[in-house]
Amino acid sequence: QVQLVESGGGLVQAGGSLRLSCAASGSIFSINVMAWYRQAPGKQREYVARITNSGRLNYADSVKGRFTISRDNAKNTVYLQMNSLKSEDTAVYYCNADVKSSPRLGEQNYWGQGTQVTVSS
Repeated sequence: QVQLVESGGGLVQAGGSLRLSCAASGSIFSINVMAWYRQAPGKQREYVARITNSGRLNYADSVKGRFTISRDNAKNTVYLQMNSLKSEDTAVYYCNADVKSSPRLGEQNYWGQGTQVTVSS
């Protein structure tokens, strides 16, 4: 079994910054893609950013130029640096990862429990 634990959420004023972390633990052989999603009140969960184990990046248009995703493969941890935050960035942010627990098994997809980010205007 694999657990993803997010941290770093909180309350910040518009224009401010926050850094989210997500640490994966448990039965891990390798992690391919690690990603962040978010869900605002009354809305569907939406994609924010992703990073592969080789460092390829991709961002949603809504966060390009403001958010930066990175990872530390040795620590099985992914980060999301969020700058120039806007009120519309308010949401619960979820970590997601594609994990192989052994070389003989295929990848399984896991979600964290989420961390609240609130941006006050």
